[in-house]
Amino acid sequence: MDEIPPVEYRHVSHMQHAIDLAREAADRGDHPFGSVLVCNDTVVMAESNRIKTGDDIRRHPELHLAYRACRELDATERAETVMYTSTEPCPMCAGGMRSAGFERVIYSVSAPEIGEFTGSKPPVRAATVLDGVTDVVGPVCNDAGREVHEAFEW
Repeated sequence: MDEIPPVEYRHVSHMQHAIDLAREAADRGDHPFGSVLVCNDTVVMAESNRIKTGDDIRRHPELHLAYRACRELDATERAETVMYTSTEPCPMCAGGMRSAGFERVIYSVSAPEIGEFTGSKPPVRAATVLDGVTDVVGPVCNDAGREVHEAFEW
């Protein structure tokens, strides 16, 4: 994965926000995933997983933010937006993010790590799906991200 971008953004703060959203999702009975979209170091959108409480298998935070961004931001704005996400996006979410055309996605827990918790393995990593469109960086704040998954009863 690429290295973390220069310090023009408050990376730890934004990642902690995504991890807090993941914890909130777990507390309400959803899987522990959360994401924020950041433009010019300001959070412009935030979502947490709602596949169980929303009764919608599409309500992964990354995919829902990609959907919202395509409706609410123009292509130039999306190309200047960074997604911070508690866990590396699954292939479905990465596909949606590819269509959105974000500048970068930064994750805390990698796909192989989440596979250790869930007993599954993604068929393809986010960087492969997003190659040539969106830079993928991680892990960032890995210990904090892993704590949420360790506390969740997978």
